Amino acid sequence: MFTPAQLTEHINRLFDNPHFPDTPRELYTPIEYVLSLGGKRIRPLLMMMAYNLYRNDITATDLPAMGIEVYHNHTLLHDDLMDRADMRRGKPTVHKVWSDNTAILSGDAMLLLAYRYMTSCPPEYLKAVLDIFNQTTLEVCEGQQFDMEFETRQNVNEAEYVEMIRLKTAVLLAASLKIGAVLADAPKEDAEMLYLFGMYIGIAFQLQDDLLDVYGNPKVFGKNIGGDILCNKKTYLLIKALERANPNQQRELEHWLSAVNFQPAEKIKAITDLYDSIDVKACCENKIREYYEKGMECLEAVSVVEEKKKELKNLMKKLMFREN
Repeated sequence: MFTPAQLTEHINRLFDNPHFPDTPRELYTPIEYVLSLGGKRIRPLLMMMAYNLYRNDITATDLPAMGIEVYHNHTLLHDDLMDRADMRRGKPTVHKVWSDNTAILSGDAMLLLAYRYMTSCPPEYLKAVLDIFNQTTLEVCEGQQFDMEFETRQNVNEAEYVEMIRLKTAVLLAASLKIGAVLADAPKEDAEMLYLFGMYIGIAFQLQDDLLDVYGNPKVFGKNIGGDILCNKKTYLLIKALERANPNQQRELEHWLSAVNFQPAEKIKAITDLYDSIDVKACCENKIREYYEKGMECLEAVSVVEEKKKELKNLMKKLMFREN
């Protein structure tokens, strides 16, 4: 069995020389730029780890793994444009370095490149892999649309929010695992359990991000605390606070959500104090634990020996229980 560190090193080598066409440079240079920013590359890692539960020749997953990572970065490039985000992983975003039109066109090219990589899998697996990938890419679009709609709604409930993050974030993690299992000829029941494992863990990851944006250590979390508060982002914490607040707390929340002129630090402190008094932190922590445990139960149901699951379990613990 390979360790996550060994597989990550292998994945990084693949992206050191991705073999994009030479021209036109204004189309491919932004793609190379986005991919050079790195990140955890958790999706290709999960695909290879799922495959490695059954087989050892991980190079068989190289091109589909590159495909899932290129697709993920395609979504980030377009998300940054839609959100008018200035920075991604500490660097200016593509539409800031080049232009909006470049971000659209290079993002579209990334989607097509992702399909080129994905369809390079052995022909006997092609239909099954594409069925998973096609469904997933459509669901990610659905999740993004829900997320955009939530920006203008004040009555988003917990079930709607969880469904949005399932679609926008969790299904791509789930698909990565399932495609890895399919390529390894895993039993159908195992492939489905790995999919559910990824889905539940993906929901837990996003809820954890919501929590860390308010209560995390910025040096560990990797970005400034309170960004979601400043832009009134519909997170699990805000949704539960609005749901559980008493009339006085409700008025104060609504005051800050409608405020136009304010000191950022003051708003972050005021909303955080409200979260503390309403006790939504514990509520979020309980929900994270619930989805994490559901995911681990699905992994337990996968019919490979316990020793082979050890690296996957350790990776999940490391990602879920990072310092805050």
